[in-house]
Amino acid sequence: MVGTVNGTQSFGVSMDVLPKNRSDLFDDDGRPKRTGTVWTASAHIITAVIGSGVLSLAWAVAQLGWVAGPAVMFLFSLVTYYTSILLCSCYRSGDSVSGKRNYTYMDAVQANLGGVKVKLCGLVQYLNLFGTAIGYTIASAVSMIAIQRSNCHHKSHGKDPCHINGNPYMIAFGVAQIVFSQIPDFDRLWWLSIVAAVMSFMYSSIGLALGVSKVAENKEIKGSLTGIGVGTVTPSQKVWRSFQALGNIAFAYSYSMILIEIQDTLKSPPVEEKTMRKATLISVAVTTLFYMLCGCIGYAAFGDTSPGNLLSGGFFNPYWLIDIANLTIVIHLVGAYQVYCQPLFAFVENQASKRFPDSKLITKEIKIRLFPGREPYNLNLFRLVWRTLFVILTTLISMLMPFFNDVLGFLGAIGFWPLTVYFPVEMYIEHKRIQRWSTRWVCLQVLSFACLVVTLASAAGSVVGIVTDLKTYKPFKTDF
Repeated sequence: MVGTVNGTQSFGVSMDVLPKNRSDLFDDDGRPKRTGTVWTASAHIITAVIGSGVLSLAWAVAQLGWVAGPAVMFLFSLVTYYTSILLCSCYRSGDSVSGKRNYTYMDAVQANLGGVKVKLCGLVQYLNLFGTAIGYTIASAVSMIAIQRSNCHHKSHGKDPCHINGNPYMIAFGVAQIVFSQIPDFDRLWWLSIVAAVMSFMYSSIGLALGVSKVAENKEIKGSLTGIGVGTVTPSQKVWRSFQALGNIAFAYSYSMILIEIQDTLKSPPVEEKTMRKATLISVAVTTLFYMLCGCIGYAAFGDTSPGNLLSGGFFNPYWLIDIANLTIVIHLVGAYQVYCQPLFAFVENQASKRFPDSKLITKEIKIRLFPGREPYNLNLFRLVWRTLFVILTTLISMLMPFFNDVLGFLGAIGFWPLTVYFPVEMYIEHKRIQRWSTRWVCLQVLSFACLVVTLASAAGSVVGIVTDLKTYKPFKTDF
């Protein structure tokens, strides 16, 4: 007999004779019991949000100044928190307790909006996830190069320019990701996210401490109210850099594209939406505090000359502490890469299983017992092959285009409005059936339009940066 339990097939068992403890093993949708908590969700979010981009915020503040820099960071934190609250209410369709679950961001868009918007959402979301994987590969190489360079400077007492090729480091990062990419799903990733979140706090704290010591050494707080002045840069450069700074800050707060996937790891009760609200508040508050401290202290230490990365271009002593900080960045990026790629992995594998349900290559899992007394590891050949090819592709592109961080800034800019603002706002309006032209509807649309303007401006600034990079572009040239 083949029956259906909440949309999931059950073979040879009727609902009347299910084991009494079945609810202890499975959730209401027939899937294995979810185990996520507010702390694991917070770890996932912090791992995704506090990337190595936190170290570039001093540069962003330098473009905007003491007034606009902190204000923009605070405004982006408020927008991100508010739209994340709207989005997490769309995890279940209908009732927030017993409604149908939406497992992915695209599922939520499908359930609430449907039509061509689903394809548009998927295109933007997965393009951003793919771009983030490339950007993190490059960022890891920059940090590993910084370790080698600081040791080189220490040994040569600053006499050796220490030009270093980043290709071997990108390959090493890729090899590590091939291994970690075999973690089957998001729910099994909690331990790696916690390790990565701890690493992000470590290198952010080191950067903050070094910034404070630099301010004390300078015996002054550098910087100005309006940021880097015209004269140091041309008027057009001032405008484009300011727009690019907006894009950097916007991208630094973006995690909405994986919010639903994180929420799908949470156990219930309590209601998933309630847990996710707490995790979002904790994560955005912690993130904003670190962003404010690192961005502002870094600007106070270096002023208009603030480097793009505090730990690879700002500080060189004590060299051993710089080495530790950059090593923690690399460890963090290993986890962050997986947090961003797991939704993309799951999407491709789900689509493949739907199109080829009878293919043994795609559906068959080989049980391998790695440790006595532990559950066996389920090896899926399709997952092994396709995820390995994905990592190889992102590594090759990173080596081919080492300035891809500017392209990533562009992807982040164009992704911020649709994924963090537009779709959450539109889904919430549909989900809560908010009447058109009501006060709340108008306020939500004004918010969406304002964020669209910011996105277009920051995207324009990123395009100018890409054009500048292309003038000196050399394929596979990764000497830093």
